[in-house]
Amino acid sequence: MAKIGVQAMMLKDNFAKMGPFETLRQVSEIGYHAVEISQIPMTPENVAELVRARDELGMEIASLSAGLTPGPVGGESLTGDFDKIVADAKTLGATMIRMGMLPFDAMASLDKVLEFCDASNDMAARLREHGIALYYHNHHIEFAKYDGTFLLDIIADRAPLMGLEVDVHWVQRGGLDPVTTLKKYSDRVAMVHLKDYRIGQIAPEGFEALTKGDFPGFMAAFKDVVQFAEVGEGNLDFASIIETSKEIGAQYLLVEQDEQYGRTPLECLQTSYDNLVALGYADLF
Repeated sequence: MAKIGVQAMMLKDNFAKMGPFETLRQVSEIGYHAVEISQIPMTPENVAELVRARDELGMEIASLSAGLTPGPVGGESLTGDFDKIVADAKTLGATMIRMGMLPFDAMASLDKVLEFCDASNDMAARLREHGIALYYHNHHIEFAKYDGTFLLDIIADRAPLMGLEVDVHWVQRGGLDPVTTLKKYSDRVAMVHLKDYRIGQIAPEGFEALTKGDFPGFMAAFKDVVQFAEVGEGNLDFASIIETSKEIGAQYLLVEQDEQYGRTPLECLQTSYDNLVALGYADLF
């Protein structure tokens, strides 16, 4: 059965201030009991606290995150830290590693993307030897077309050993339907990011710019209304998304919200939890 959990990226400041155990204790009090680790330093101390959260709180470690190669903002990479990442996964009982996005330099050309795919497929084969599966997380850029083919299709075809982690917000932002996309890649998807898509209000600064005759300033505010939202607070059909995720056999449905617009991550997670329970999915927690 699919399990609803949390993507830890939105909690990285909480992890830094309170540590993994206390952060996940508060997350578990809301009602979540699974977490995907992302943008959290995997120091020995943090790994030990994650083990404690698993053992004492029943917090499942859905997956760990790593880049294929070292990135500009740091973090572990599969090419540079392979043995450590595998060891951490085994310590935490995680059987999935996910890559959060296409490397920035690979976005420059299709040839760079294909190099990334070939290297990722090789890495997926290495990880399989250790009982670990590799997954790729989409944003909107994967729905650009090359000779009429979506970039995500190119990635999926070129790296057949790598699974997909579908982020429904970024699918919507890329111009596609999340449910149709989940069904399309049904045999590749083990994790789904539950992130709503909200059209917000034009900021007051936009109308101030309009009053001053700054039409470009107003148009910038006009365009900047697409927001990340708590599950159930935006426009996506989460009943259909979750039912489809269950039908295709997704293991983890992970709540994430990249920006919180003045709210705390825990407040946002509470709202998402309440809305998901109201939709009838209390049994997935």
